[in-house]
Amino acid sequence: MPPGVPRSSSIRLLSTRSRQPARSYWRTEVPEVPGSTRRKSTMTESSTNPLAGLWRPTHLQRLHYGPESVKQHLLDCLPTESSKAFIITGNSLATKTQLIKQVESQLGSRHAGTFSKIGQHAPIAQLDEATEIVKKDNSIDTIISIGGGSPIDSAKAISHRLHEQNGKFLHHIAIPTTLSAAECTMNAGYTDKSGLKTGVAAPELVPSAVIYDSKFALETPPWLLLSTAMRAMDHAMELMYHPTSTEMPCKQLALSAASELFIYLPKYKRDPKNEEYITHLQLASFASLGFVGLNIKGGLGLSHTLGYALGSPYGIPHGITSCLTLGHVVKLKAQSSDADAAQIARMAPFIGLTRTNDNKKDALAVGDAILELVKLLDLKTTLTEKGVSKDEVHTIVKTATRQESGPIYDHVRKLVEGLY
Repeated sequence: MPPGVPRSSSIRLLSTRSRQPARSYWRTEVPEVPGSTRRKSTMTESSTNPLAGLWRPTHLQRLHYGPESVKQHLLDCLPTESSKAFIITGNSLATKTQLIKQVESQLGSRHAGTFSKIGQHAPIAQLDEATEIVKKDNSIDTIISIGGGSPIDSAKAISHRLHEQNGKFLHHIAIPTTLSAAECTMNAGYTDKSGLKTGVAAPELVPSAVIYDSKFALETPPWLLLSTAMRAMDHAMELMYHPTSTEMPCKQLALSAASELFIYLPKYKRDPKNEEYITHLQLASFASLGFVGLNIKGGLGLSHTLGYALGSPYGIPHGITSCLTLGHVVKLKAQSSDADAAQIARMAPFIGLTRTNDNKKDALAVGDAILELVKLLDLKTTLTEKGVSKDEVHTIVKTATRQESGPIYDHVRKLVEGLY
């Protein structure tokens, strides 16, 4: 674990509806403003000048991908032959598909139970209920999350809670059905009914095994797979200017991820049953965030911070928040920081743009390309369409910037107002 960061931590996040801005284990990244002084990070383990760094890998042990990979490899991912596994998933997968029944049948006597009530943004009441069920069975040593970010984060949070009780983390096998890449991190977020956001983080919460099975992703509505892929794009873009992301492998794989997403998202949009396209997108999702290792301190950047401010408080899926914010944030970063513009501009040739040797111009073009891709995928929307009142602008901006006035606040406020 990086110096200064506890081995296991739990941090409460304030709702955007509260009177105080949220404090998050996801770093609040605010844009530089011309003429302003930016505080230099004291936690950096990577540098662009000179090019130097240290990458610390997670404890991920297995990554399987391809059609039928769950049938072929799930049992191999269990820690022992006598392991008992508990499944965490959502209602739709459990009731509208045969996927959960397939996994239960495959586990046979190793199946210890299934909880299928996890909703969007992982409501804490459902998390409490699932935790109590798992606590009652001491034979459970494995948790299998099937679904998007909410089941995966819930599985992490349950493991964290059990560790607090008995000192042991659960062996976590993640089977993602979306592309938001929650399976790549050691963080887990969940919310209560009032919108209060709570998070836990520990290196041991990174899943030990990830299985990308295109058969499972076929059950995901195309709009959801497309929008969560834009969340992966968000990861890739914001890692380019994150002060503690390493050049190798983190940024190099982020460049590759963006390239693959720009190539295969339009193809998938035209042919959503093509499993080859789905597998490419799944691997791009992993590349977008799977190599952050243990270096990253806090969250990724302003687009993510705005996403948390807009997500659970207003019922907007994080894939959609990335569609709303990312292109505009990239353009703001390009205009406000030469260093950030230089990193963003590196994306240009990877997403089909020609470099001009003008970093700011190229970075702005990257932002425009993201906005055009969102339109091409029929994902363009507004905060008005999502039912967010303009009266909420100040609250949203205050949460994202941790400021109530000033140049940075003004720049971000202008950006948010443009989302209506």
